[in-house]
Amino acid sequence: MVAGARAVVIGAEGGIGAALVASLQTSGRFEHVHALSRRPPPDNEGVRTGVIDVTDEESIRTAADQIGSPLDLVIVATGILHEDGRMPEKALRELEGAALARIFQINTIGPALVLKYFAPLLAKDRRTVVAALSARVGSISDNRSGGWYGYRASKAALNMIVKSAAIELRRSRPQAICVALHPGTVDTALSKPFQARVPAEKLFAAQYSADQLLAVLVDLGPGDSGAIFAWDGARIQP
Repeated sequence: MVAGARAVVIGAEGGIGAALVASLQTSGRFEHVHALSRRPPPDNEGVRTGVIDVTDEESIRTAADQIGSPLDLVIVATGILHEDGRMPEKALRELEGAALARIFQINTIGPALVLKYFAPLLAKDRRTVVAALSARVGSISDNRSGGWYGYRASKAALNMIVKSAAIELRRSRPQAICVALHPGTVDTALSKPFQARVPAEKLFAAQYSADQLLAVLVDLGPGDSGAIFAWDGARIQP
């Protein structure tokens, strides 16, 4: 562990986010783990909790100011697929502007603003990582079934944000790694309406997915920055 090493998980109240916090807390690699969410629990041993709302830029800026630098790891674990009974669109006729704006706000704009305020806090003198949870269905080249317009498009846009941020970060922080991650189909509220069609061996517990993602991050180098990686380390084409 680097003395004073610090990790931040944004979206720590979600299934994957909470599992990431638990793994980082017990890994021994970080002196402090910051767990940020809209409704944070009290601090506990080794974890410092705080408030963040990725739909509110001022909330993101305030959270970054409170944590400060240097940081070694930042993971954005927020995301939305369905909400208030509204399921992913299956056809063009189902598209609604407000719903599209909402899903882009959470899946794309929020993580982009996190990068705006948290990437400058990454340490400059050592290897650092910033990662955002994306999805395989955000791959344009891999889209063979259509549908899920808003979710697919918002994750594809997130992948481009990550790619551009990686290029920019390389100029000031050559050891920084900025990537998007596909966690697989995880047994959380996000996937709950769709789990009946998922084979048991492909439906992951949140802790398993979190551990896999962290193992992937450990093996990455600066040359991997800007790419999209699945839970098993496989590189996903944009």
